[in-house]
Amino acid sequence: MKSLRLIFKSLALSLLLVGSVLTATAVAGEKVDINTADAATLEQLVNVGPAKAAAIVEYREANGPFRSAEELALVAGIGLKTVEKNLDLIEVGNTASRQPAARSGSSSAGSAAGR
Repeated sequence: MKSLRLIFKSLALSLLLVGSVLTATAVAGEKVDINTADAATLEQLVNVGPAKAAAIVEYREANGPFRSAEELALVAGIGLKTVEKNLDLIEVGNTASRQPAARSGSSSAGSAAGR
């Protein structure tokens, strides 16, 4: 009876470990879009914990979408080494919402100056 329990416990532990490895592999293979990811998702990046992830989200909300992965280095606490370690994991999605805002601001200023 004891040996049967031991077998079941070993089997359950093995299945749990295999599931953990498969889940970690699936998550590690997915890219993180730094323009749409929430703080929890950003924490999947190498050397990015809760504080740095929150800083990335705050920077993005204040300055608009990132145009490149390297622009992450402008976030307080994120250095170029951290960016380099994550280049294969980072995806830079839609940056369009940032560009029109800059253009419309400069063109309206130019129109106002011409009046």
